[in-house]
Amino acid sequence: MALEDSAGVCVVSRRTVQPSRSGEATSALELKGETVHLTPLDLQMLTVDYIQKGVLLPNPPTGDRGELLVGRLASSFARALGRFYPFAGRLAVDERQEEGTVAVSLRCTGEGAEFVHAVAPGVTVADVAASTYVPRVVWSFFPLDGLVGADAAAGSRPVLAAQVTELADGVFVAMSLSHGVADGTAFWHLFNTWSEMSRTGADAEISTPPPVLQRWFPDACPVPVPLPFAKLDDIVRRFECPPVQECFFHFSAERIKNLKARANAEAAGSAPISSLQSLLAHVWRAVSRARRLSPADETTYTVLVGCRGRVKHVPHAYAGNAVVRATARATAGEITHNGLGWTARLLNRAVASLDEAAMVGSLSSWHLDPRFAYLAGFWNPAMVVTGNSPRFDAYGNDFGWGAPVAVRSGGANKVDGRVTVYEGRDGRGSMGLEVCLAPEALARLVADDEFVCQD
Repeated sequence: MALEDSAGVCVVSRRTVQPSRSGEATSALELKGETVHLTPLDLQMLTVDYIQKGVLLPNPPTGDRGELLVGRLASSFARALGRFYPFAGRLAVDERQEEGTVAVSLRCTGEGAEFVHAVAPGVTVADVAASTYVPRVVWSFFPLDGLVGADAAAGSRPVLAAQVTELADGVFVAMSLSHGVADGTAFWHLFNTWSEMSRTGADAEISTPPPVLQRWFPDACPVPVPLPFAKLDDIVRRFECPPVQECFFHFSAERIKNLKARANAEAAGSAPISSLQSLLAHVWRAVSRARRLSPADETTYTVLVGCRGRVKHVPHAYAGNAVVRATARATAGEITHNGLGWTARLLNRAVASLDEAAMVGSLSSWHLDPRFAYLAGFWNPAMVVTGNSPRFDAYGNDFGWGAPVAVRSGGANKVDGRVTVYEGRDGRGSMGLEVCLAPEALARLVADDEFVCQD
């Protein structure tokens, strides 16, 4: 089988998994029939692809394969949905033609999430985890591919789906969740809940806290939020982007520590530079070299910044979207000439500019001039954008037979310059990066000793 396509990945079954009731899920299940109005932070993400993340697991014990394994995972997924009950619902659109507006909400119908069982007997764990280049077959391990949030609203599609793909010597467990209803923090919260429920069994109490399902709106924001369009399709844009390849890089805790020390030494006198900002500055400089940008070319780096901890009334367990974008700008020549610390300081200042007053103020008036995220539309040959977080617990997702070997994402939102950051596989300060670039630029990045070699 050629690992660069989906050949050999066979869907065995599809089913709809409805939320099951448990003692801890009772309060969530009481939302049945309720309407969850989407906030400006939710609505602006209806135009991007679903969040697609998954973990590569070792082989389960002998005999725990096939329908036995899938039945166990579907059952625990149903219990997790009991906690995250709104994600078993459907998006609804209220088009008010006389007003020229449209409102979008999440109806807690309990209709369920899609659950897919697939097999890929020609793919091994090493095929996925051991190669720097991510084989394209990985994209076939994710359901609901190619959808944006608004598509689900238009076609009554599920906002959530899971897929279990049995490999020759392992299992890949993946989820796809509409970015219009939740962000990466909520995604991994659900994933962690699912894995713990699978690991501990049906009757066990779990340590993962329940989600906060109530949505937060700024005081001046109308509820529901009226979008000034005749129909929801008016906000959707389809883009044909140049082809990309992706690689996965591991940065040890020692390498991260050295990059941070170097960035802070070079940026002496400024606010402290974080480990992540130091690593992303290192990426920005290396990608600019790999793209062979001229010194005068402007290049941008956009980072998704969480509102949890920055905005009151948005708790850590908040189960909606709570991220905003911070963008740093410079010429390629400035980044190359001024070094790591100067570049990291640009990122640091961009993030620091997003204080609570700025965030709340922009959201309060968002409905007057709504702006939507078009990741593909942002594309230019000098852009870099990073999502996800090394704080998300990806490698803790043991479903009952061992910790993940690797974490990977699907084909959603994959454009030239997309960099996804994860916690490192050893969990002690290391980080992983999934980098998407044009093939020629990515080959130069892989060959860049300054970028990939350890200090």
